[in-house]
Formats: sequence, C-alpha cells, structure tokens
Amino acid sequence: MNIDAAGIRFADWAPTLTGGQYAEAYLEQSKGKSIVFEDSQVTEISSGEDHGVGLRYLERGPTGAVETIHGSINSLDPHATCRLANDLLAGRKRRDAPQSRQPDVYRQNVRIRPESAPMNSNFRLLEQLDRTIRTEFPHIRQVHISYSERDRRVAILDSDGGFKIGERATMALILSVTAEKDGVLQSGFEVISGLKGREILDDYNPVRAARRAAQSAVDKLSAPVAMAGEMPIILAASAGGTFVHEAIGHSLEADHVQEGTSPHYAGMLGKIVAREFLTIVDDPSLPFARGSFPFDDEGLPSKATTLIKDGKLVDYLYDRTTAMRENRLSNGHGRRESFRSKPIPRMSNLYIAPGKEDPAEILKSLDRGLLVTQMGGGEVNTATGEFVFGVDEGYWVEGGKIKHRVRDANMLGVGPDVLKSIDRLGWDIGWGVGTCGKQGQGVPVSDGQPTLRIPSLLIGGRDE
Repeated sequence: MNIDAAGIRFADWAPTLTGGQYAEAYLEQSKGKSIVFEDSQVTEISSGEDHGVGLRYLERGPTGAVETIHGSINSLDPHATCRLANDLLAGRKRRDAPQSRQPDVYRQNVRIRPESAPMNSNFRLLEQLDRTIRTEFPHIRQVHISYSERDRRVAILDSDGGFKIGERATMALILSVTAEKDGVLQSGFEVISGLKGREILDDYNPVRAARRAAQSAVDKLSAPVAMAGEMPIILAASAGGTFVHEAIGHSLEADHVQEGTSPHYAGMLGKIVAREFLTIVDDPSLPFARGSFPFDDEGLPSKATTLIKDGKLVDYLYDRTTAMRENRLSNGHGRRESFRSKPIPRMSNLYIAPGKEDPAEILKSLDRGLLVTQMGGGEVNTATGEFVFGVDEGYWVEGGKIKHRVRDANMLGVGPDVLKSIDRLGWDIGWGVGTCGKQGQGVPVSDGQPTLRIPSLLIGGRDE
C-alpha cells in the first residue's frame, strides 16, 4: 500500500479510531540513504525503507491527568492495525467510528527528487569536496563528510474526522574538518540542510561551504586561547539561534512547564521575562526551512506561534496531550521521530525577531569583549536554566573593532537571566540548522536570531 490519496481510505481505518476521548492513526512510509566519507574514501553506505502505523488514544480524567495508550506495527495493512487496536483497547469502552471524509493532501514543492541522482554522482561530490580541502589548505589532518537524504510520506487520521496526507523530503550535507599544527588540534564545520530536494546543492554551494569549514579550522591553529572572565559579548546573526534554542526554547515546551522542570517560566504567562524590544516566535510554516512542516505530527496545520511578545511571555509550545491537561487547544507543535514514537511538544523554527538597530553600530558599541560569529555545541539544564555553549568562531574586539581570532572559548550563563539582560538588537537575522534530541527522539529544526549584545557573560578560556 502506498500513502497517497488513492491508496488510503478513511473508512478502512475508522474502526481503529473508536477508543478514548481522542484517537489517531499515524501512517508513515519512508526511504533514504546516507554516505560517510572519511580518510579520502567512502567508509559507510546505508539505505533502506521503512513503513508502519502508530495508534494513540488519549483520555482526560476528572483530575486533569491524561492517560495515553500507544502502540505501533510495522505494517500498513488496516486489518492488522485493527487487531493492534483491539489489543490496546481490550476491556475498554468503545464508541462509534467517525464518519468518513476525503483527505487534505499537501504536496511538497521539490524540483529535484533526492533519489533521482545516481549514487556515483554523490560519491563524486564528496570526493571533490575532500580534494578541495586537502589541496587548498595546509595542516589538514581529517576530513569527515556525511551526506543523507530522506523522503517521507505520512497520513494522519483522527477521531475528530481529521485526515491529512503529506510528503516531506529533506537533505543534509555535513562537513567537519580537523587541522593540526605543533600538536594543536582545531576543527571547523558547515551544514547544508533544509526541507528541499537535491536542488539545495544548487542553492547553497557545497564547495564554498567546504572552504569555509577548512579555513575556520586552519585559522584557529594560530589564534590565541580566548580570555576568561565576565565580559560583554555580541552574538552575530551568523551565529544562528543555538542560544535561543537551547537556553530558552526547551524551557517553553509545555511538558517541561507542566512537569516542573521549567520553573523559571511556569505560571509566568502575561508577565515580563525579557526586555521590551524582544519577541520570540516558533514558526513551522516558513518555506523550505529544515524544521518546517505543513501540519504537525498530530495533523494540526502549521502556523507561527509567538511565545514572547515585547518582552512578555504569552504562550508555550503545546501538543494535544499537554493541551488536554489544561483544557485548551494545541498550537500545532506535536512532533515525533517516527510512527514508533509518541508525539511530544517540540520546537520547529525558533527565532528571536529582528530589532531596529544597525548591526555595525552594535559592534562599534563593544569597547572590550567577544564577538561570536559561529556557535558550537552546547547543553542546558531546563530545571536551573544553566547553559554551556562552545564558540566555534569568535573574535576579540577592542574599541569597537575586531582585533584577532580566538579559540577554545565557552559561554556560561543562566538562560532566563541572560534573556533579560540583552540590551541591543539588530535588524538582521541568521539561521542555524540541526537535529534536536529530546526523550530519545530526534527531529529536524532550524533556529535564528539577529545580532544582539549581552552586557555581561561568563567566558571560559585562558585566565589573564
């Protein structure tokens, strides 16, 4: 069976939607391949297809607690899925099946299907990138390149009569370069990814990305270790939104708030949590962004959700379960890794909205401090708000002018406190892409921000 308007009939699946106050069937069909290129050769190739159905039933009790029943099956056979439903709902009260309806079908605007290119063309691309890096740059010790593509089709049917069918094609090219000199190792990386087909390689030049990654690694070899201590910093738009994603975004997911692991924002709706010029939005409807989708993994249409407006907390990110606990509607942020997983509240494309200031003037305002132009990895404790982020590309600034590159810097702080301290906000915006992990599930995301200034932040590096 294929997941398309001709192959899926609501009537075949309606018997599975007779349990709980809300029931859904999530059908998924996917195929993809990946290549790992290392030591100037292909070291790993994988490809495969997957398909199955996830069933879920929600029941809200008198105290507000929501019981969830979930199960999955590696089959798209409605008869086999009905047997799974009978097992999951054994001994429970059933209700009438919902009325049949026609699906809302969402077609992705893909110019070049990922699978249309022969495998040899992918090998040649990775070989070209590896050769460019090794021949044009000194001190290169390792080049690691991974290429992946995935084509998914999903159908979501629910007991409210919802019936959505959609397709989601994504590609990703990740370049990681390590350089070495006199025993010092430094790395650089670049990522190209989005909700696109193979045309993304035309839109974002892979050779240019490879050169940027290599140049970053080589430049850091001769850069001094960053100075440690509290200092003002500027996060350039090019740093992407790792800061807002990790330090703030997870704390605004409704399950963290309800479970008590986001105490800084629980009970704070309508209250000031940031400067009056700061607005934060999560928008899964952005065209072609890595975290975008036409409808979430519970069948709700995608739309922008403003979380903080003019410094005031106005909403959280909800899925159906967390919304049901509060007797409200979900705002369409239920996401799952696959049909085997239960949806949970997740970010999609989270960003700080641009301000009104000239980014160049913000840089000139930095008398002595750190300019961060690319973030590295990081982690955050949502219960305390404490975060640690690596700085992949940073510069020491004096008198409003860049003096030199630095290396081995880390940013440490408490997200809610830093959010309140931001005092300058540029009119530009830059984006980063990645895969967000939560409760063992990974989903594609993007995050963005304008140039901004934090007047005081603890930087880990070398003591003066």
